Amino acid sequence: MADTHRINFAPVDIEMEVTEDESILDAAFRQGIHLMHGCREGRCSACKSYMLDGDVQMDDYSTFACNEAEEAEGYVLLCRSYAYSDCEIELLNFDEDELLGGAPIQDVRTRISAIEPVTKDIVSLRLDVVEPETFEFKPGQYVDLSVPGTDEKRSFSIATTQATPDKLEFLIKKYPNGLFAGLLEEGLSPGDEIMINGPYGSCTLRNGHVLPVVCIGGGAGMAPLLSLLRHISETGLNRPVRFYYGARTAADLFYLGEIAALGEKIADFRFVACLSESADGAPDGVEVAEGNVTDIVNSREFDLARTEVYFCGPPPMVDAALALADQHSVPRDQTFYDKFTSPAFD
Repeated sequence: MADTHRINFAPVDIEMEVTEDESILDAAFRQGIHLMHGCREGRCSACKSYMLDGDVQMDDYSTFACNEAEEAEGYVLLCRSYAYSDCEIELLNFDEDELLGGAPIQDVRTRISAIEPVTKDIVSLRLDVVEPETFEFKPGQYVDLSVPGTDEKRSFSIATTQATPDKLEFLIKKYPNGLFAGLLEEGLSPGDEIMINGPYGSCTLRNGHVLPVVCIGGGAGMAPLLSLLRHISETGLNRPVRFYYGARTAADLFYLGEIAALGEKIADFRFVACLSESADGAPDGVEVAEGNVTDIVNSREFDLARTEVYFCGPPPMVDAALALADQHSVPRDQTFYDKFTSPAFD
């Protein structure tokens, strides 16, 4: 049986136990402590913290998330860190309201209700929650889906909100040879059951915040941003919202009618379709800009540091959005994103 150690988190003075065979982040989830996190694969830096005392070892991780100099100074990624003694760790990025108040991690049995293409390479997967009867999560979060017939899991963001806690939607990009995406074309059908585990992710709106919201998305990264937009529309949250969605061509745009309808319920809303290859065939009534989505945001959002920025999309887009946020000196506690970069997320 693996040895158990105590972890104390500063400056919040929260203690927990961790065994040597689980990451510190997973141990926190198990005990209802919701630390900041994103990819859970050592690639996004959202869970980066500082070792004050103790002995930990890190599994493989990206130097983009924590470089060698930072590791030498004592920085660690909690999703890749395993404790081998009692430890004191300083959290660098945290939300006190979220730490002990997030939605509990659950195992949920679901049943497929629909599989529908929305573009040539993005599919809407809709699930009915079977057991328990409803699933608690926050808009913008994601879950792990168990791949039927395997021991593998894939992570996907939820596009729906708690307005339908028994019905979930996911927007999934089909990649060549993608394990789960391949099953959506042949192997899965309505009526089949899928186990999910979650919710995870910190790309959520914070209660009481009033800054304008800037959303930057691309591809299937539409999902968590659509969840946020649906939530803002449903609750009447009075915050300006700008939604920049990046795609190659007009044929890669989808859900434009719903986005427009949701925007009509938000007092100050603007949607911009950012097309990197061609704007030919763009539908009437949709504001279109030609170029990469982050370049367009950079040219239009001159006061980005006084906003909260939410983004999700292909890894290069997420990296560009992070660089943009740094360029504009957006504080990290105003930057929220998920970054799925491992093959485990295809």
